[in-house]
Amino acid sequence: MILEVAVLDVKEGQEEEFERAFEIAQAIIQQAPGFVSHQLQRGVESPSRYVLLVNWQTLEDHTRGFRLSPEYQEWKKLLHHFYDPFPVVEHYEKIFASGDIV
Repeated sequence: MILEVAVLDVKEGQEEEFERAFEIAQAIIQQAPGFVSHQLQRGVESPSRYVLLVNWQTLEDHTRGFRLSPEYQEWKKLLHHFYDPFPVVEHYEKIFASGDIV
């Protein structure tokens, strides 16, 4: 399992519009092959900053499968104009988690 982490800095004053657009856009990503789950969290100290966490079965499910799909073009159209600056997206593999049996 791969965790995609994106810190999304939304233009100030556009937070509510972004959240409405994300509500629509999440249906797109949920249909992507290899998608497992996602969370969108809003900053407490910085309410224009969000963290998007997406679990994928493999890295390629995100980088090739989703990002090269026609559905990603719709995702971009709905969301990318809200960001300033454009987010850096990184991927992580789990090493430890609470509840893991050793």
